[in-house]
Amino acid sequence: MKDFQLIVNFKTYENATGTNALELAKIHQKVAEETGVGIAIAVQAVDLRHIAQEVGIPVLAQHFDFVKDGVHTGHVTAQALKESGAYGTLLNHAERKIELDDIEESVDLARQLGLFTIVCADTPYTGKAVAALNPHMVAVEPPELIGGDVSVCSANPQILMDAVAMIENAKVVIGAGIKSKEDVAHAIKHGASAVLVASGVIRSMHPEETLKELAQGVIEGQKGAVEHTL
Repeated sequence: MKDFQLIVNFKTYENATGTNALELAKIHQKVAEETGVGIAIAVQAVDLRHIAQEVGIPVLAQHFDFVKDGVHTGHVTAQALKESGAYGTLLNHAERKIELDDIEESVDLARQLGLFTIVCADTPYTGKAVAALNPHMVAVEPPELIGGDVSVCSANPQILMDAVAMIENAKVVIGAGIKSKEDVAHAIKHGASAVLVASGVIRSMHPEETLKELAQGVIEGQKGAVEHTL
């Protein structure tokens, strides 16, 4: 499994769709190569195949439906994503929530197919519950801060502390409103394995420069974490 510290969700922004998505994905790969920071991207299902064929960084789906082959018109299956070159998937994002039972079945199916799973949770307590289902990562994101201008690290840093303390069965990802190098460094220094960002990069006028800043935050956070343990 590849190691990554930045996860960028392309969502359905126009400048992260189709040809634009591919160009943006190439920028992410370039920054990953130049900085040495692991970067993964989550793209729309219709863009996944052509992006996965063109870049070497992990390409995630934003969701899949827990159905197998057969009579399920309009659904996106895990099998189809795997065949399209998906490295893994987000599940239960605040904008695409699913029931706990469906999370468990989806995580099990993804593991059978060799797909990496990042399950989103709205609180550390929910994160602890979904961690028991054995995803690879649990992303804690307070919904009220997603897409906003105030990051979880500034608004309520205790959420990060609680998530790191409570979630033992999976690596912790922190997200919601994270847009600055300082936010990223704080999250990594205090125990998060990765950060999940979206609009801070996708809506940036200069996404490459923004990504480089966030990658520098990872580097500084990792250095701070080492110094903290000495």
